[in-house]
Amino acid sequence: MPDLTGLDAVTEAVERGASLPEVVRAAARALEASLAVTDAWGATLAVAARSPAEERSLLAGGEGIATAPLRVADEIVGTLHMRARTEPGASIVRLLTTMIASEVERVRAPALASEGAAAAFLGAIATRELVDRAELLARAGELSLPLEGGASMIVARAHPQRPTEEGWRARVRAISERGARAVASHSIAALSERDGAGAAAGAAGVEVLLLVPGGDEALARRAGESVLREMEASLPGCTFALGRSRVAGDPAELARAASEALLAANVAEGSPQAGALSFEETGAYRLLLSTMSENPRELQRFYEETVEPLVGYDEQYETTLVQTLDSFLEADGNVAGTAQRLYTHRHTIYYRLERVRELTGLDVSSTDGREKLSLGLKAMRVLGISTARGPATEEGAAGGRVPRGAPRRE
Repeated sequence: MPDLTGLDAVTEAVERGASLPEVVRAAARALEASLAVTDAWGATLAVAARSPAEERSLLAGGEGIATAPLRVADEIVGTLHMRARTEPGASIVRLLTTMIASEVERVRAPALASEGAAAAFLGAIATRELVDRAELLARAGELSLPLEGGASMIVARAHPQRPTEEGWRARVRAISERGARAVASHSIAALSERDGAGAAAGAAGVEVLLLVPGGDEALARRAGESVLREMEASLPGCTFALGRSRVAGDPAELARAASEALLAANVAEGSPQAGALSFEETGAYRLLLSTMSENPRELQRFYEETVEPLVGYDEQYETTLVQTLDSFLEADGNVAGTAQRLYTHRHTIYYRLERVRELTGLDVSSTDGREKLSLGLKAMRVLGISTARGPATEEGAAGGRVPRGAPRRE
């Protein structure tokens, strides 16, 4: 059982504001143990071990290694890794983990303050509260952001395909920022707080807004690629969507750039094969940017009048009417081509298109019907509305044809 007097050295180190590694070394002596401290994202902050091999064993979770979460209030700020010679008392371990957690939080405080300032800055840009050039540059100066030469905006989303751990949202932000800073060292990132961000990213998804200083389009493109690459490498079991704006030569244009990045992310979201898109690559969707920014209710209304019934039907019955319509339009209205794209029988396609007509009142065989439905799909993606992608279970799907006299769902 470790001597309680050993705690005096830990208390003394904390009181005089010693470094975190010094506090951890004092705790290791008090516990008669080897210790390592990692932050909430797994980065090593301090180690007190007898050898490099012992350090590797601590961090790898080798035999005989115990771990304890470091908590401040309800937030986990890190993990204590320990191999003790003798079993320490639970009360001593709890006391020391509380003290070390407080020190980790103290070390993190400047970074957290910087994160808070970056989040406020990016939030003000995204909501168009900050458009005055002089004020924008002044606030950028407080964050040491070199914006005089221009900048670009990125919206990055991660969708977990399995349960996430505590602190996952903050980890996604940190990973996104790390990817951008690998190319442009002054880049900043913040979790999106805009209305609808949760719906766009999915129930458990995360949306991150990034600013990349620099007026070079090639640099902006590399930053976007680096963010996506870092997310793919660090977040297994997730899918991603990323949108990048054009470079804003004037800092006062950053609000416009944020809207461009959001639109590109929404379009990428509706085209899973794309993964990442620049605003320049969104094609006809660009025509809807001003409507999204200036009159989103009108865009919402057009969506409701066209394809919303299909989205609701797909969600209720786990069908794929939206996907079928999208593929039909991409195939230039060719049913055989659509059937080939979806690996199904053309009779099934005819049935689904008839269901589209019944639900929307728009006939895909007419030019006007196709144009309205095509714009409706674009409005859906610009608005960031995701669709169900369940199996095709409507009548006729199994055999490739509608059974004679079969009742239809209404």
